[in-house]
Amino acid sequence: MQNQTRIIIESVKPQLDGGSFFIKRIINQTVNVSAHVFADGHDVVECCVKFKHEKDKKWSEVRMSPTENDEWEAEFVVEKQGFYSYLIEGWVDYALNWQHGTERKINDNQHVKSELLEGAEYCQAILKEVTKEEKVYLNAAIKAFQDAKLYDSAIAIALSDELHQIFKKYPTRTLANSSAELKVYVDRKKALFSTWYEFFPRSASEIPGKHGTFKDCERLLPRVVEMGFDTLYFPPIHPIGEVNRKGKNNATTAEKGDVGSPWGIGSKFGGHKSTHPELGTIDDFKALIKKAQSMGIEIAMDYALQAAPDHPYVKDFPQWFKWRPDGTVQYAENPPKKYQDIQPIYFESGDWKNLWKELLDVALFWIEECGIKVYRVDNPHTKPFYFWGWLIGEIKKKHPDVLFLSEAFTRPKIMNELAKQGFSQSYTYFTWRNTKAELIEYVTELTQTEQKEFFRPNFWPNTPDILPFALQTGNESVYLQKYFLAATLSSSVGIYGPAYEFLVHQPMAKGKEEYLNSEKYEVYHWDWEAKNKLTTLITRINHIRKQQESLQQTNNIVFCKTDNEQLIAYYKFNDAKTDHTLMVCSLNAQNPLQALVRLPLEEIGNQPVKVTDLITGNTYYWDREWNFVELHPALPFHLFKIER
Repeated sequence: MQNQTRIIIESVKPQLDGGSFFIKRIINQTVNVSAHVFADGHDVVECCVKFKHEKDKKWSEVRMSPTENDEWEAEFVVEKQGFYSYLIEGWVDYALNWQHGTERKINDNQHVKSELLEGAEYCQAILKEVTKEEKVYLNAAIKAFQDAKLYDSAIAIALSDELHQIFKKYPTRTLANSSAELKVYVDRKKALFSTWYEFFPRSASEIPGKHGTFKDCERLLPRVVEMGFDTLYFPPIHPIGEVNRKGKNNATTAEKGDVGSPWGIGSKFGGHKSTHPELGTIDDFKALIKKAQSMGIEIAMDYALQAAPDHPYVKDFPQWFKWRPDGTVQYAENPPKKYQDIQPIYFESGDWKNLWKELLDVALFWIEECGIKVYRVDNPHTKPFYFWGWLIGEIKKKHPDVLFLSEAFTRPKIMNELAKQGFSQSYTYFTWRNTKAELIEYVTELTQTEQKEFFRPNFWPNTPDILPFALQTGNESVYLQKYFLAATLSSSVGIYGPAYEFLVHQPMAKGKEEYLNSEKYEVYHWDWEAKNKLTTLITRINHIRKQQESLQQTNNIVFCKTDNEQLIAYYKFNDAKTDHTLMVCSLNAQNPLQALVRLPLEEIGNQPVKVTDLITGNTYYWDREWNFVELHPALPFHLFKIER
């Protein structure tokens, strides 16, 4: 295609897959943009980043600054939720080029009468755009440039920084070129910073052996608040299937009184738009949500797209399920695991448009009927990617506050694709990262590669499905380490409790990362009033996270050198660099550690600093590059606030 412009724009960043997907930010975050911008020859090139919110009519812009090798950079701040568009525009700046060339000729003692006349034309071209004061200045410049008697004054004006700034402020952009338009989606802050607590509502009763209710959950809200959690996540609250119901420990056959898995959704009592009758009514659920909101807690619902054999969908919409030649339905499998109590949705159905609409209606029902703003999505990697892009996009159009957490412990490219399709947060491999090298490598990947533009991690040390080997020791120090690391490496963190804080650690069998007597298949009775060191320190860490802005983001992190490989240290800072924290954590759960930690002087400067351990309140003054720390398994970490 023919194009008269002389400007080349390449390597625009950030962008995902050539602009196929949007990058992500939260309100008031910065988008740092860079590109290669150049032209033929030696003329002066200028460029800018143009940006606008989807509801704005006019573009805003910020000029780019050159770094080296024809590379340019700039930044802009996103101030509202929703989509922003941005692009780069570049041009040969003939006025600045004239000034630069004229300056070189003057310095070479050349007479520049003709050049001054040319300069007058550049001044005249922008007279209609400038302010009154600038117009007075330009008219004086034009007069001087055109009057041979004012040659000395004209030269001074031609060389002046004031004229340079006016030309830079009002470029003519002849034959400008633009990059492709790119997008950034802006969420509310909770998309980046959240503290999750998961428990089973049916285990909330005060009475042993009695099924818990939504009313019981209301009683527990003060405990959740006290511990510093802002998001309370429930496994599915819908009716549980009775056909092929699972027994305790995932037994194929249920015994009388077995309550089944909440993920086996649907029965004669209803499906995805109903609540389990033993938990309470939808009005009871609304009351719980309202009370939680009044206490600063958002209820996160489980959005699990699957059905028990007796779900109403199976009878009413058999085309939404895959039927085998013998007339039986295909149940869920993940060999060697079998889930006879679950029938996966058949997304290849010829009736897929009605299927998609119904699944969207389910999500919208809880949003619009009950005020749900957070979904934890079960196994999204087993449903089509484009379905998620469509569904999340449709919901965001009407309800931009709604957030989606992807529960996909699967291959990296699949997890990344789900994040690109629009999931607000994602479960991660943190659950299995234990050594210093593993942690640094993984967090560096999340925060220093392209992933930082679209993948927001949520670090969970455990889930009802996963009791990792590291926690199967039941060692209190390991549990302390894992929560501290999760809560300070990532700005979003979650635990499945009370199993976590009460050190439940017996696996189903050796070599299995599953809980024995899993709460997924039975009602538990917990001592909700009990407190221990874990509850105390989790509470302390959570409240510190709310106070320190540096811990409310993930990407601003620098790993610090130590002289002991069993100790990890890292420095974090907020975007404004007004809040600074230094975390030091032992990875040895058996023995005390003594070590030296190097301060990141490149980031904080060379002056002495005061460091206050926000866990213990102890204060130290560090005036050296390397500083001594000592940690014990009983309290295996420091969380220092750095003050200059």
